[in-house]
This record gives sequence, structure tokens and C-alpha cells, in this order.
Amino acid sequence: MKILKVFWVSILMAVVPSIALAAVPKSECVKCHEKVNPGVVKQHMASRHFSTGVDCAICHGSDHKTMTDHKAAKMPTAATCATCHKQQHAQFKAGKHDLAWIAASSMPMWTHQPKAVTGMGYRGCSGCHKIGSKAPEEVKSYKYGHAQCDACHTRHTFSKKEAQDPRSCSNCHMGFDHPQWEMYMSSKHGITWSIPATSANAPTCQTCHMPNGDHNVMTAWGFLALRLPEDNKEWLNARVKILQYLGVLDEKGTPTERLELVKAGKVARLTKEEFQKERDKMMKVCTQCHSSTYAKDTLDAGDQIIKASDLLFAEVIGIVQDLYKDGILKKPAGWKYAPDGLQFYEAKSSIEQELYLIFLEYRMRAFQGAFHTSNDYMHWYGWAPLKEAVQRIKDEAKNLRAEHKK
Repeated sequence: MKILKVFWVSILMAVVPSIALAAVPKSECVKCHEKVNPGVVKQHMASRHFSTGVDCAICHGSDHKTMTDHKAAKMPTAATCATCHKQQHAQFKAGKHDLAWIAASSMPMWTHQPKAVTGMGYRGCSGCHKIGSKAPEEVKSYKYGHAQCDACHTRHTFSKKEAQDPRSCSNCHMGFDHPQWEMYMSSKHGITWSIPATSANAPTCQTCHMPNGDHNVMTAWGFLALRLPEDNKEWLNARVKILQYLGVLDEKGTPTERLELVKAGKVARLTKEEFQKERDKMMKVCTQCHSSTYAKDTLDAGDQIIKASDLLFAEVIGIVQDLYKDGILKKPAGWKYAPDGLQFYEAKSSIEQELYLIFLEYRMRAFQGAFHTSNDYMHWYGWAPLKEAVQRIKDEAKNLRAEHKK
């Protein structure tokens, strides 16, 4: 009798989900969009939203009713998702992903780019940074990409399983200035994950950066790998040079209006407590698999890579600053600061192009490679080309001074 009971329970568990799915009636939205864009409907009908009765109108509103009034359909924002996902939304709003738009669009170089690169086309920086919140007027002028949550939970299935896969991060966390995906996949963590027999034992991006599903996604150092205050005076002086290069501090070391952008975008850590809070969180994650001694030593080693990189970087920033002070380089028209690291590839001299590459490529790869335990990225894609660029800047400075004397 017990065996028979188990048999029927098993049959019901297998059949009930399909019955429930079939029982969900098709809305008028689904009936129409099956003809207009069936792929979207197919995705929606495969989602948990559909199976639990979440209709299109809940996210898009009910104003759009005909073939000609499609503009009346609302484009969801993260606030739309918050209606049901309050905790995840609160975590997201407190984290760095929500700040991605302001972090990119506030860069001085942004204003020099064609709209297709930074705006409507979403094919350049904006293609990833659109995950961040926008001002109401920007939401109106930019047609796509307001849902934000769909950057990881692709519409219209909005799959949790998809977002938990490290490959979902690779769309944005790759390439020139933050190749975390490549670093992860070339590390022991990523290699273990990629082998089917051992993948269950491997940490993913989400394991370390979203423990227990936390949507905050903050890091100890921040994108710029800059923190204040700094107890080591040599390192502090180097950091002052870097902040001057970014226009965050002026020639006297006084904060400028750009400090507010750094604060708003949370791209640096400006108190010891802020840094230590995130470092402690990462230590807690690391010690799930490693000893506390090993985890601390590994993270400390990453810190020392940043210090070594900063000392070299600050040295050549000073060399370029002196070229401006001596009148060998002229401040470009319209620039408030020079050299200006936040102009990136808009730099008007070859020597400053080298400086920008140190900042946004080589230095980034050195410290990010260290923290992602990717030996090759840390050394041959980061530290080695950083050293090469330092020498090229020194040589170019000598040439510029020699030319100036003629």
C-alpha cells in the first residue's frame, strides 16, 4: 500500500506542473504578440512569471491596447521589479550596478563621442553601463535598456538559473579595462568550474561577489583601486598624484568638484570603515574553502600589486605634469585639468595616450588579475606592459624636452 501511495504521489508531482501551466489562460497581450513577435511570447510563456500568472500588463501597464498605440506601453525599470522583488531591489539600489550609468556618463570623454557609441545604439560603453539608473529625462530620451534587472535576467524569461551562471557576467565583465571573465576562466577557479566533473566544487562570480544572492555587488577597492586615507606615506603621495591626474584633486591637493562624482559613483573607498567592510565580506567568502591565513595572504598580495603599480604610475604622472608646468605641453582648449586621465583616449599627445593606457588597461589588469588569481593576466597583460609604458613615457619626455630646446 505504501509503495502504491508513493507511486501516485510521484505521478501527480510530474503532472501537476504541466496542468498548472496549461491552465494559465492566454491574455489579450499574448494572443496579439504571438503574431507580432512570437519569440518574445515564447520566452514569456517559458518563464516562471507566466506559470504564476504574472501578466504583461503588470510590467508594461495596460494603456497599450491596439497595433497603433504601442508607444503607450511602459518600459519597466528596476522599480517595476521591486513590486515583487523588494529585497533584491533594495540590495541592487545600494550597490554599484545601479551606479553604472552615472559612473560612465559623467566621464568628460563621454561628451566627445557620437551618439551611437554612448547613447541610443548601446553599442559602446552604454551597452553595459545602461544597467545603472538614469534621470527621468534620460529614461524618456533613451528607448531601450531601462529594466536594468534584465541585464542579468534576460527578458522575457527572467531566469534565475541564467543569472546564477558565471557566463551571464561575461557580456560586460570582459575586454579592455576589466577582463574579469578572461581572468576567471584562466584561473584555477574558472578551470575547475569549466570541467563538468568538478564544476560543483568551483566558486563562480556569484559565489564571491553575490554571496547568498546579495545583489549589492560591491568590492573593497572599487573600480579605481583607490582608497583614502592611506597610512603608508609613500603610497599616499602616489595616490595624490593619481587623484590629481583624474582631476579629483587640484595642483595643491585640494578636492575639486569631481570628488562628488567619485562619491556618487562609489568607484573609490573614502573611509577605512568602507574599505574594511567589503574586505571582511570577501574574507568570509574565501574562508568557506580556504584557511583564514591563506585568504588574508592572498588578498594582501593583491594590495601590494596595487601599491607597486601606483608608485610607478605616480612617477610618470609627475613627468607629464612637469611637461605642462614647463610649457612643453599646452592645455587643450576646453579642458579644465591637464593632464586629465578622465579624457581617456581623447588625450591630445602620444605621451598622454601612454599614460591613459597605464591607468585604464595595464594597472587594471595587474591588480584585477592578482585578485582573480590569474597569473598570466596579472603579469604579462598587466605588470609587464605597465613597466614598458613607463619606459616609453620617460623616453618620450626626453625627446619632447630636446625638441623644445631647439
